[in-house]
Amino acid sequence: MLRRPHYIALGLVGLLTLILLILPRHTTAQIKLAIATTFFPAIGVNKTARQLTHQAAEATKSRKDLEREIDELRRTNQMLQVESMRESALERENEQLRQFIGRSRQPGWKLKFAQVVGRDPANWSQLIVIDVGSRDGIRADLPVVTASGLVGRISEVTPATSKVELIGNPTCKVSALVEKTGETGIISSMAGLFDTSLVTLSFFSTSSVSKPGQTVVTSGLGGIFPKGIVIGQIAEEARPVEFGLRAEGQVKLAVNLAVLEEVWVLTQ
Repeated sequence: MLRRPHYIALGLVGLLTLILLILPRHTTAQIKLAIATTFFPAIGVNKTARQLTHQAAEATKSRKDLEREIDELRRTNQMLQVESMRESALERENEQLRQFIGRSRQPGWKLKFAQVVGRDPANWSQLIVIDVGSRDGIRADLPVVTASGLVGRISEVTPATSKVELIGNPTCKVSALVEKTGETGIISSMAGLFDTSLVTLSFFSTSSVSKPGQTVVTSGLGGIFPKGIVIGQIAEEARPVEFGLRAEGQVKLAVNLAVLEEVWVLTQ
């Protein structure tokens, strides 16, 4: 059964409805506007709050997704950097091989890539150690080169490593040829005590006509170094030494022996 307050409420609703029907249209519109102004802001605030809560949740979710994607991209970038480093090393080796084959590879010779793993403290400028040895087919007296030119020769071999005497070492004599003039001589020592970029070329002729800038290569004489491997360029005109008994000049080496990291061994 309906209680008394309910009867009162129903009566008020009915009365209000009757008034709205009787009153003029413009007055009714004003009353409806007043009712809407009273109750709708509360409804709007409630709706806005729900929207803000939803947007905040979406923003939080997007931030987490973004952080996860950033982490994935960072890991992918690191992986690509490693791969790029490996590919660059391979491309450098291939380029060296292409350059060397195109210029001075001799019939019957093969190339064995090696990395420099050490130097002799007592002979820093005249001896290096590489990471290939007898198990790789390496033996004493094999020539060692880079894409730029001659490095030296194998002097000692172990199963896993080899020692290389660098050009300019007194025990690594090289028969040399000046391409422009056809003059020959012997490279047997460094030109200076601390400068590893210059070597001394002793000419067989006492009246050399070689000029600075002319290319010097291996002559092929002596049985160790094949003909045509670049040694360097004449750095200064030859001059008579030992009372004119022979002529001597200096050669600027094509290879920077102080910063060697990778070399090729010529094998047969």
